[in-house]
Amino acid sequence: MIRAVKVPSPGVTPTQTAPTETGLHGRVLDHLGTAICGGELASGAVLNIDDLVDRYAVSRSVVREVLRVLASMGFIETRRRVGVMIRPAHHWNVFDPQVIRWRLASVGRIAQIRSITELRTAVEPHAAWLAAHRVDHDEASDLVGLAAKLWAAGKAGDEERFLSLDIEFHQRVLRASGNEMFVKLQDLVAEVLIGRHHYHLMPHYPHEQALQLHADVAQSIQRHDGETAREAMVQIMEHAFEEMSSIWEQGRPTGPAPESA
Repeated sequence: MIRAVKVPSPGVTPTQTAPTETGLHGRVLDHLGTAICGGELASGAVLNIDDLVDRYAVSRSVVREVLRVLASMGFIETRRRVGVMIRPAHHWNVFDPQVIRWRLASVGRIAQIRSITELRTAVEPHAAWLAAHRVDHDEASDLVGLAAKLWAAGKAGDEERFLSLDIEFHQRVLRASGNEMFVKLQDLVAEVLIGRHHYHLMPHYPHEQALQLHADVAQSIQRHDGETAREAMVQIMEHAFEEMSSIWEQGRPTGPAPESA
């Protein structure tokens, strides 16, 4: 028998709510999205609109807008004589950056990181190869300069600057590929790198080999050497897998980074 599910109370959700939108709409959306991704609201459960209004102390219009967004992401559907039902995970828009943030904030964050790393391994080496054939002189020079800044930030242990530069580096390679579909993946790359940093899944000091490989990608693209650029990017992805492999094998949850003093 289908019955309405009790929505986890805000503030006592077992998973860490993803830091995304603010305001009433954003608070309810983030709480429900993270609860669905974390399994507290399971597939087949039915949400009661009046219960949501009471639980979150918001208007019906806010709840309806939240449900509209969740429906657009494939999380819920409205069934006649049943109500608003949670859909199975295979219906979710897993390429939506907000969905990625919620999955990273849930107990399934390791599986999310692994999925995107596998996607990056399939795409980014070929993006580097394309970039080597399509990039112009100024773009290539900027990429080499960016790799040098990335090296300096990594050696200095400046995690925030390294993260920002690393995101920019990989996004630039995707853009330089000239493939508009690859370019659309740049937000996913940013989310997983931010997530790895936020949940302490990256070393404080990047390995020197990883820094050198980023320089190799940039310099190979500048020389229009597609094969070497591809191979260097493959090694970057393999290195990321190696860093994460022990965590994947253990399957242990990892908490959010502690607040700065």
